[in-house]
Amino acid sequence: MTDRLVLYGIGVSAGTAHGPVAVVTPAVGIDEHEPASVDPEADGQRVREALAAVSEGLTARAAHANSETSRAVLVATATLAKDRGLIKGVDRELKKGAGVTKAIHDAVEVYAAKLRKLGGYMADRVTDLYDIRDRATARVRGLPEPGVPDFDEPSILVAQDLAPAETATLDPQRVLGVVTEAGGATSHTAILAAQLGIPAAVQVKGIAAAVVDAPTLALDGGVGEVIVAPSEADVTELNERSRRRAAALAGSSGEGATRDGYKVKLLANIGTAEDAAKAAAFDLEGSGLFRTEFLFLDRDAAPSIEEQTETYTQVLRSFGTRRVVARTLDAGADKPLSFANLGPEENPALGRRGLRLSQQREDLLDGQLTALANARAAVEGSNLWVMAPMVATVDEARWFAERARAHGLPQVGVMVETPAAALRSTQVLSVVDFASIGTNDLSQYTMAADRLQGELAGLLSPWQPAVLSMIRETCRGGEATGKPIGVCGEAGGDPLMALVLVGLGVASLSMAPTKVNAVRAALRMHDRDTCRQMANYAVDAWSAEEARAAALKLADPVLRDLL
Repeated sequence: MTDRLVLYGIGVSAGTAHGPVAVVTPAVGIDEHEPASVDPEADGQRVREALAAVSEGLTARAAHANSETSRAVLVATATLAKDRGLIKGVDRELKKGAGVTKAIHDAVEVYAAKLRKLGGYMADRVTDLYDIRDRATARVRGLPEPGVPDFDEPSILVAQDLAPAETATLDPQRVLGVVTEAGGATSHTAILAAQLGIPAAVQVKGIAAAVVDAPTLALDGGVGEVIVAPSEADVTELNERSRRRAAALAGSSGEGATRDGYKVKLLANIGTAEDAAKAAAFDLEGSGLFRTEFLFLDRDAAPSIEEQTETYTQVLRSFGTRRVVARTLDAGADKPLSFANLGPEENPALGRRGLRLSQQREDLLDGQLTALANARAAVEGSNLWVMAPMVATVDEARWFAERARAHGLPQVGVMVETPAAALRSTQVLSVVDFASIGTNDLSQYTMAADRLQGELAGLLSPWQPAVLSMIRETCRGGEATGKPIGVCGEAGGDPLMALVLVGLGVASLSMAPTKVNAVRAALRMHDRDTCRQMANYAVDAWSAEEARAAALKLADPVLRDLL
């Protein structure tokens, strides 16, 4: 048996687990001994058949997805496997004389480079593309496809990374935890694990090699600690952590508030009507981020006003009188839409995305605002707020506010995702009713680090003092104008970070529904003055690590069981 070993990564979904290991089958890679293609037409047909089989398999798995969002991911990946550009790329490589598996890999790499250049949502599709590559390669080699293996008892999954096709079908009754060597805090794996309540840690270097001879693992998804071949004492301590955590959460219910009564709205991030129905069943106060773009992605034409109205109405009905903050279409150069293509851009991630696309295609925004207004009128007592993504100037905020109010929408706000909006928040907030900070994008633009690049996870931490300074500036604008500031990035679901955000002046926090109880409990352990002191120390720190340590030093010791 392997000697006890403790590894550390990034905790992305709180909770503890221990149990047997189930190693995700790795990709087989290129056949190093394959001959060059001498019949490109016949070899091309083999690849087409393999890609078709991959597409069919993914489509079949979509029927067993764990949410509507996950189902949409699988369907989109299945569609990508049939992409003509990918197939033509394989044909070109075969005609150059490449072997079959090398042709697949080289064609995919060319395609992946194009997607990375587009940035944002399309760059995120590279993971899907590599999943297709690995499955197709395994098929033409006559080997098992990579992925989650069959296992007889509930287990902890270990992988280099998990493709969306894998995370979309995870069963929380059978998957005790997830540990990956790659990935980031805002990756698909991290977000989905949190939504499902599965403890998870990413960026755990060396885990694949460590579990070769290890029958069991113990995992603390809050702090990112993984114990290889844990002893009975380790398991006992882990169980004790779980018990203490359960005790700390036992009284977590009702409105969010600090110990001295400062109110903090606790809300859910959602993407679909199904997400809304599930989130509404939790003890929370509404939705602080309804990502409406899921209705628009992977389509040949924009959804009709009637279809949008139906979806938005379902969401509002789920929450009744509770707040729902709908973000208008966050698409464009970083999430290209076939029906709203504005042409190539040198740097799409900094191009015509979000509100900038809406200003070019006013018809899309007007249709969406009409549908949102219709839904609001259809649900008596509904509390709909509407905000625009990627706002950088006062003129952009004013343009959106005037348009939204002209449709009869009374609560109009903006996302603060750019340093420009953060630094000029007083002026921006003077023309709208509220702002919501998207910590994921604000971190990547403040630190000039792509949030899809797992290796840059340290730079992308919301604990970076520079990012906290941007949040403080935004909150100062809120204080000056009397307008509420919320946070709807992943940072809002971290109980310790939540205290710092409240100390900075944030009035609402939106997160995965499964994280609400822990954040609510953390708030009730601390008064607002302590939160302010935490915030001051964190902003003045010299590094992200020092910022977190400074906040933790002031926290109630019981809070450690919630992290």
